[in-house]
Amino acid sequence: QLQASGGGLVQAGDSLRLSCAASGRTFSNFAMGWFRQAPGKEREFVAAISGNGGSKYYADSVKGRFTVSRGNAKNTVYLQMNSLKPEDTAVYYCAADNFLETLSTESQYWGQGTLVTVSS
Repeated sequence: QLQASGGGLVQAGDSLRLSCAASGRTFSNFAMGWFRQAPGKEREFVAAISGNGGSKYYADSVKGRFTVSRGNAKNTVYLQMNSLKPEDTAVYYCAADNFLETLSTESQYWGQGTLVTVSS
């Protein structure tokens, strides 16, 4: 129901935009966000946006470099990643939940993940 795309291999300092499109049901009123999992590490929160797009939250590690946004139909979420660093290398997952406050690794709706590799 959530399809993430846009990952790839880039160099440090480059930019990349991830997309997450919903299908099968509408997520326009759901909070949506991004998590990532690096090899050997636990999945961690990256960024999230409320259903109406009015509230956004970021992990400290990406604040000022990443921007989360929603498409006009609110059923798509994007993650614009600038000034990428090797430590941003991970599989990125999109997720959705009823409320921004409950969006977490325990949320019900997940995309399949897209790999981002940042070379130094």
